[in-house]
Amino acid sequence: MRGKAVGALVYPLITKADGTKFGKTEEGAVWLAPQKTSPYRFYQFWLNTDDRDVINYLRFFTWLNQEEVQELEAAVREKPEQRAAQRRLAQEMTRMVHDETALQAAEQASQVLFGGSIEGLSGSVIAEIFADVPSARISAAKLADGGIPITDLLTECQVVFSKSEARRAIEAGGIYLNNRRVEEVGKKVTAAEIIDGRFLVLRRGRKNYWLVHIVS
Repeated sequence: MRGKAVGALVYPLITKADGTKFGKTEEGAVWLAPQKTSPYRFYQFWLNTDDRDVINYLRFFTWLNQEEVQELEAAVREKPEQRAAQRRLAQEMTRMVHDETALQAAEQASQVLFGGSIEGLSGSVIAEIFADVPSARISAAKLADGGIPITDLLTECQVVFSKSEARRAIEAGGIYLNNRRVEEVGKKVTAAEIIDGRFLVLRRGRKNYWLVHIVS
């Protein structure tokens, strides 16, 4: 238009292994702002990267040197079930975009479904972790004063079908409250055990979770 020479910088479109583009307009978009994508969700996004994409993403998005990337590429090829490359990608990206504290919290949160500690996690993170598990609602009044017997809580939340089944499950060591094993059949659950004023987490066995919403 103006009769002058101009320059332009272009960059190849980043695509995923299935041929779709990597970007915010695609379903499952990830945002840099924690208000749009929490550090936990951000970490999970990278942790769930396809084996076919992870090495390219390590080269595109991180500052790892060639030797480190090649070692992780070998790990994907030889031991894909360990997901070492995905874990390193998630760590590098979360640390870079957020910070070390956010990374540590995200890693802690990612271990919760495998029995890791819930202590110190916010209610919002708990809600994200357990978004897809069965849920129940319990009045805060039931946890006031002396609390509610754990056997009653388990039956009300349909973790078990009867109090006798609840007792047997506790005696067998298979019931957890906030990822801590319940040792006593006579235990009462009190308001002091509510997470961030909002939740309790019940678990039966290794992986069967229920999220209990505390309502007024």
